Parts: sequence; structure tokens; C-alpha cells
Amino acid sequence: MQMKNMMTVDGVPVLIEGERNLLEVISKVGTIMPVFCYHSYLSIYGACRMCMVEDGRGRLMAACSTLPEEGMVIRTNTGRLRRYRKNILELLLAEHCRDCTTCAHSGNCKLQTLANQFGIHDIRFPKNRENMPQDASSPCIIKEPGKCILCGDCVRECNEVQKVGAIDFALRGSNTVISTAFGVPLAKSPCVGCGQCAVACPTGAIIVRDDTADVWDMLDDPETFVTCEIAPAVRVGIGEQLGLNEGDNAMGLIVAALHRMGFDEVFDTSTGADLTVIEEANEFTKRLEQGGKVPLFTSCCPAWVQYVEKKYPQFLPNVSTCRSPMSMFSAVIKAYYRENLPEGKKRHCHLALMPCTAKKFEAGRDEFKTQYGQGTDKVITTQELIKMIRESGIVFNELQPESVDIPFGTMSGAGIIFGVTGGVTEAVLRKIASDNNRTTLAQISYTGVRGMDSVKEAVIPYKDRELKIAVVSGLGNAAKLLERLQLGEASYDLVEVMACPGGCVSGAGQPYISQRHRVKRGEGLYRTDSISAIKRSQDNPLMKELYSGLLKGRQHELLHVEYQNQ
Repeated sequence: MQMKNMMTVDGVPVLIEGERNLLEVISKVGTIMPVFCYHSYLSIYGACRMCMVEDGRGRLMAACSTLPEEGMVIRTNTGRLRRYRKNILELLLAEHCRDCTTCAHSGNCKLQTLANQFGIHDIRFPKNRENMPQDASSPCIIKEPGKCILCGDCVRECNEVQKVGAIDFALRGSNTVISTAFGVPLAKSPCVGCGQCAVACPTGAIIVRDDTADVWDMLDDPETFVTCEIAPAVRVGIGEQLGLNEGDNAMGLIVAALHRMGFDEVFDTSTGADLTVIEEANEFTKRLEQGGKVPLFTSCCPAWVQYVEKKYPQFLPNVSTCRSPMSMFSAVIKAYYRENLPEGKKRHCHLALMPCTAKKFEAGRDEFKTQYGQGTDKVITTQELIKMIRESGIVFNELQPESVDIPFGTMSGAGIIFGVTGGVTEAVLRKIASDNNRTTLAQISYTGVRGMDSVKEAVIPYKDRELKIAVVSGLGNAAKLLERLQLGEASYDLVEVMACPGGCVSGAGQPYISQRHRVKRGEGLYRTDSISAIKRSQDNPLMKELYSGLLKGRQHELLHVEYQNQ
């Protein structure tokens, strides 16, 4: 007897409960279907055909694009389907670069994984596709056309989620490629360096640029004094790859590993975030009191800044003039060691360890040069750090934790939560709050700025008025908000924008990014904040020392910047 809203998958009855496609129903019986082009948050493309299933009449259908229906009988693992999938994999591999041992995605490549899963050892088909040159023009990512399987994941990520539109399908038939408009290099395209295309890519056709060789050269030079700063999100994104639990605070172990590799001094970018909070809060209150341009948009995310420069230049006056925490802190560190370089050292190089690919672009911007030169000499991502740790032979989870170094060794919890969506806003609200008692801080955390929702809104009492605040993550969501602002459908006083969904914890330089990872990493940062002795940036004693000393008379030069229409 057929029960209502039931179907059968591999002989197992399954209740249909509003699933969008057969893939979701099949997952309920514990079967993981092979896919290349399917992501639950992207539109259905149905190009790879790896998820084909067979119904009771012997018809084949793509599980990702087929709606479940009552009474369906589906088989997922027949001999016919196995042969079909093997043929697809062979055809893909025939046209694919197979230098797997030297590929940045080796061991983390879906094509490699499925080829092993289905026992592909011989390729019966000849390679007819010409080798295509890589595009290494961007300081953030590298495009490797020879590894592309045309799944379209990167295109849909760039166009649907991020609304950047830097890449798309070009040409037709067997000549189809993923390309920028008119084939221009990525560096000259609308690309903002967010790197989310690299996150979506299953095969290594788009990868994060690897700058570790330059870092090793710095460390190998005995006359170079090398310092490093670590962004808040890195400490909660590295653990799962190196023997810890996802979201664990690995800051002490990272510092120990960097010292072991030869870094002379290691600092926490959260200290730079404290500077940003103070400067941005001051700018915000000044605009409120003097009738300046509102909403004030945060400027910590370099991909977001580029997005405004390239797509919505009319909003540039609304973007905060504050540098990002990385660029503020780098400028301060460079200024300090210009006068305090240890004996025997002839030069100083400063490295930033970031979860973000766009920071590689930010580090090279002319706008951030001071009389001491470029603040950040090199940026490496969490992925690159993991590579360096493994290359060094360091057993990460067996290290003894070490603290960051002086003279920049103190930071607040407000600076630490910068790494998660809503963190910047909460830190600013702590700064402008009338008091810092436990009740006030708790009330701020419950205003609605926390959580992984893509768009959050809050109304905060401030003096004799109410502040309207929006927190947005993902550039596609930012675009929708900007359109609403242009049409007069919304108005805010402060808007926080992070290019990556969930904030920096989901930066393209982080390993393995899913909703589970975002949540765990965000929770890890809030846990670290909860046990921080200093909760507000202005209560960090180092801030008072800097403002009365090194920064005196040089705040604008070292901490602020003017962005231009690109």
C-alpha cells in the first residue's frame, strides 16, 4: 500500500517533506550523491550529470533538477549508472590537466576524489583541448583554465551570490571557457578579489595566490627583522586542519609555530582593530553631530571597498576614511621599528596573516603608503600558513602555546570579534555606549547584530535619538541594500559590510567553508571575547600610550585613507 507523500529510494521508503529536489530526498537515506555543479545556495545548473538516477521505468534523470513526487521509485547505484558516471569522469579527465601532485588542490579536489571513488585508473579518450595559459595578473587569485571542468560554480558564485559579474561563460560548444569580458586579465576586470569563486571551485581551476616562497626568503635573511600580525578569524579557522576542533582558539599555538619558523615578533591584529574602533566611532559620532554623510559604511573589508569603488562610486563619500585594522596596525608597526630596529638588523619586513584573499590587494595599494613605505610587505592566508607549518614538520597540536610579543601585546575583546559578521558594529556600539558595565555590554550583544543571518537590522538608543543600523555579509546582499538606499526605501545611520558570507571567518583564504564552519568559528571568537579582561577598545591601555606617543600628530597619516572612483 502506497502511503501519502512517500517515495522509494534504493528500496527504502522516504517521506517527502518539502525537499526542493531528489538530491535532498536521497540524502535522507544516508546516500551521498556525486556532484560537481550543485551547491544548495546556488541556482540549479544541472551541467555535470554526475547525480543522474534511474526511476522504476529505467529513465535517467538529474537528481539536482528533478522534483520529488509521490510514488516515485528511484535507484541511485545501478550498473548502468556506475558506467555512466565513469564515462563522465573519464571525459573530464581527458581534457583536464593531470599534474595532480603539483596542484594546489591536490588532496582537496573533487575530481580527484571522485576518480578515486569510482576506480578510474585509465583514460581511454585522447586530449583534444589545447593548453591554455594561466591568468596570474591578480594579486589575490590565480585562474588555471586547464583545470576547469565548466561546472559553472565560480560563475554562479560571482554573479548570483556576490553580484560582481567578473567572469562568465564565453564562446560555444567545445570551445566554451570561463572568461572575463573580452578576455581581459582578472586584474583589469570588475573582480574585487573576494576569492569566493576559489571557494566554490571543485578542481583547482581558481586558487588563492601562494606567496609563501617570498615569506621563506624573508625569514632566511639574517639581516631582515621579520614581524607578523594575526587576524582574529585565523585563530578559529586553522584548528580542524591541524588536529584541533573546528572553532577552537589556536592563537597561542599559531604564535608558537611562527616563532619556531623564525619570525622575530608576532602580534595580534585585534590590537589594530582597537585602533579602528576608536577612529571609526569618533568619525561616526562626528558625522551624527555635525550632519555629515550617513549612513557611514565600514571600511574594514577591502573587497567591499573595491566593490563600492567599481560599482557604486556615488557611495564613496559614505565609506569610512579609516584604514582597515591590518593597514592601521601595519603602519604603526612600521613607524615603530623605523626607530627601534634591533641591533644587527638592516631592514624590517612586516607580514600579515589573514583569512582574506582581498588583503593581498590591499597590501599593495598606493593609498596605504606612508613616509615609511608600504605598511604590509606581504599577506599570506590561513591556507598558506597551514602549508608552511606542514612544510616545517611542526606538529601543531603538540606545541606549547605562546603569547604575542611586546610592545603591542594587549588587545580587547571588541577587537577580537571583528572577525565575524556584526562584530565591527558591536565593537563600535561598545565604544559609544555611556558606560561599560556588564549589563550594558550584554544588552548590546542582544540588539540583533550577532548571528549568521545575511542581513540584520537593529535600532539602538543613543543620547536623545535612535540609531538605525544594518549589518550585511555577502556582496550580493550589500548590492540589494545599496539599491534600496538609492530608491529611498531604506535609511540607516551605520552599515557594516563584509564581502564574505558570515564575515572574515568565511574568508576565501580559510580552509573548508560551510555554514557549520561559519557558526563554529563565530562562536569561537565570541568565547574568546567573553573571557577577555578588556571588553572595550578605549579601555586598552596600549591605546592611550599610542595616542600620546607614536600617533601624536600623525593620526591622519597612519590611520586614515581617501578612496577614489575606480
